[in-house]
Amino acid sequence: MSSELPDKKRISESTIHRLSMYFRTLSLLQKEGYETVSSKELAKREKLTPAQVRKDLSFFGSFGTRGLGYDVVELKAKIGEILGIDRHWKVAVIGIGNIGSALVSYKEFSRQGFHIEKLFDNDQRKIGSNHKGIVVSDIKNLEKEIAEDGIEMVIITVPATVAQYMVDDVVRAGVKAILNFAPINLKVPSHVYLRNENMSMELEYLSFAIVNNHTPKNMK
Repeated sequence: MSSELPDKKRISESTIHRLSMYFRTLSLLQKEGYETVSSKELAKREKLTPAQVRKDLSFFGSFGTRGLGYDVVELKAKIGEILGIDRHWKVAVIGIGNIGSALVSYKEFSRQGFHIEKLFDNDQRKIGSNHKGIVVSDIKNLEKEIAEDGIEMVIITVPATVAQYMVDDVVRAGVKAILNFAPINLKVPSHVYLRNENMSMELEYLSFAIVNNHTPKNMK
């Protein structure tokens, strides 16, 4: 197996999403005792075509052996490296309400290398309390503590009215990746990666699909 760093501009968002799907499927295959898997089997599990699987992987090098398929453990490790989940990421959650608390409790994050190490809130009843083994810090100290602790990623779960202020603070602290749950379009510098998770919009999509008998492409 050999690979080269690809031209990042050529990699589509859909390809990156499919890599995440492959990683999870390979994890299941490993648990099921598979040593090798063909592009046909991998594609079948993800409702794709073998050609699509091979094309996605080809962006990152040459994988597998003709006639034998892919080594499950080896391919999983390589995709993990490509996705950057083969290392320890320091993560902070800002806003320890219902969503924030649920995210802190989600054990899969740490298994994938995303370690929540800092929690922030402005509620005096929560500040100083121990939440899943992490002490909740005062949001007033956000910028200082994030910079000092070398936090690399931040998850925003605060009301829309204050979300931009929180983002401005973490950007000044040096954070370059933000996952936003607040229902607002945030502004970040070009060097900062921002992903928005709008659950209301996702539910609206599902309601649209039901009302209009809509069949998405991934269900055909």
